Amino acid sequence: MKKCICKEGIKLAIRKKKDLGEKLSLFHLTWPIFLEVFLFMLMGIADTFMLSAVSDNAVSGVGAANQYIHIAILILEVVGNGAAIVVSQYLGSRRYVEASKISGLAVTLNLGVGILLSIGFVIFSKNIMAAMNLDGEVLAFANQYLMIVGGGIFLQALINALAAIIRVHGYTKQTMFVSLGMNIFHVVGNYALIFGKFGFPELGVQGAAISSVISRFIALVVFFWLLYQVMEYRVQVSYYFTISKEYIKKILKIGLPSAFEQILYQGCQIIFLYYATYLGTESLAARQYAVNISMFTYLFAVAIGMGTAIIVGRFVGADEKEEAYKSVWYSVKRAFIFTLAMVALVIIFRYPLMGLFTDNEQIIKIGASVLVLSIILETGRTLNIVIINSLRAAGDATFPVIMGALSMVMMSVPLGYLFVFVLDLGLPGIWLAIAADEWLRGIIMFFRWKSRKWEKYALVHKKKDNSDLESQTV
Repeated sequence: MKKCICKEGIKLAIRKKKDLGEKLSLFHLTWPIFLEVFLFMLMGIADTFMLSAVSDNAVSGVGAANQYIHIAILILEVVGNGAAIVVSQYLGSRRYVEASKISGLAVTLNLGVGILLSIGFVIFSKNIMAAMNLDGEVLAFANQYLMIVGGGIFLQALINALAAIIRVHGYTKQTMFVSLGMNIFHVVGNYALIFGKFGFPELGVQGAAISSVISRFIALVVFFWLLYQVMEYRVQVSYYFTISKEYIKKILKIGLPSAFEQILYQGCQIIFLYYATYLGTESLAARQYAVNISMFTYLFAVAIGMGTAIIVGRFVGADEKEEAYKSVWYSVKRAFIFTLAMVALVIIFRYPLMGLFTDNEQIIKIGASVLVLSIILETGRTLNIVIINSLRAAGDATFPVIMGALSMVMMSVPLGYLFVFVLDLGLPGIWLAIAADEWLRGIIMFFRWKSRKWEKYALVHKKKDNSDLESQTV
C-alpha cells in the first residue's frame, strides 16, 4: 500500500531543493571537478611510474591492456552521461520522484552492461591481447592485468552511474573526495602488492590489478552510501527493477551520440598516432610527452564544461532557456581565460617541461615546437568542450556528432596526411590538423548555440505546479 507524503514534508523538501538550486554556481560545481580530473591524471602517471620499477615489459603490457579498459569505460559512459543529463533536467523541472526513478534505472542498466563486459574480458582476455601482436612476457602481463581489472569492470560501471547522479545533484565536492580516496588507496595498494610491502606478497602486475579492483569496490560502497545521503527522494529498491521504455529512450538519446562522438575522436587520434610512427622514434616519443603536458592545459575547460552542463540541464528542465543561454557565454569566457593562462605557462616553460621526461635533445626540440602550437589548438578545444557539453545538456546531442564526423573524419584526417606526408611538416602538421578540426567545430558550435535551435530538444518539461511531489506517492 502506498504511503502519501505529508504536506509538511513536501514543503520542507521543496525548500531544500530550492536551497540546493541556489548553490549551483559555476565555481561551486567546477573546482571539485577540476581537482578530481587533475588527481586522476596524476594517479595514472604514478601508476605507470611504479610499474616501471618492475620492468619495461610490465609497463608495455599494462599499457596495451588499458587501451581496452578505456574503450570499456567509454561504453559505460553511454548510460552514465545520458542519465546524468536526463536527471539534471528532471531536477530543474522539480519532478524529483521521476529523477529518483531514472537514477535507479541508470544504475541497473550500467550494471547489466558492466557484467557483460566483465564476462567478455575474463573469457577472451588472452585472445584480445594476442590479437595486438603481443607475445612473451608482454603478452603474459597484459593478459594478467586485463583478466583481473576487466573482470571487475562492472564495479566501474556502478561507480560511473552513481558518481554522475550525485554530481548533477550539485555534490561535486563529495564525488571529488571519494575519487581522491579511491586513488590514494590504489597507490598505497600498488606499493604493498607490487613490491610486497607491509607483509603482503610481491605480485608485480597482478598486484596492481588487484589493488585497482579493491579500491573500486571500496569507492563503490561509499558512493552508494552517499547516494542515499544527497537525495531527499531516495531510490526505492523497486526503482532498480522498474524498466521504463520512456526513460531508457531519453537516456540513450543523449548517451549514444555522446559516446559515438568520443569513439570518433579516439579513432582519429589513433590514425594520427599511426601517422607519427612514420616520422621516427623521436617524433613518436615527443608526441606522447607533448600530449601528456597538453592535458593539463585544458583541464579547466573540462571542469567548466562539466559544471556548465549541470547548470544548463537544470535551467532547461525549469524552462528557463534565457538563463541557460547566458550561462554558456559566461562559462566560455572563464574557460578561455584559464586556458590562455595555462597555455602561456606551457609555452614559456616548454623546454624544461619536455626535459622532465627525457634528456634527448631532438625529442625536446620536436616536443617544444608542437607545444607552441597549443595557442591555436587548445583555444579551439576549449570552445568545443564547453559548448558541446552544453548542447548535450540541453538535449541537442546528435548535431555535435554529425559535425564531428564531417570535421574530424572528412577534414582533419586527410588534412593531417597532407601536412605530414605531402608538405613534410612533421609532427607540427598533426597538431595543425587537429587544431583545424577543433576550430571548425568550435565555430559551428558557437553559431549552433547562438541560433538557439537547441531549445526545442528539451527532454523534460516543467509541470505547471512546479513539482510532482504533491501528485505522486513514494
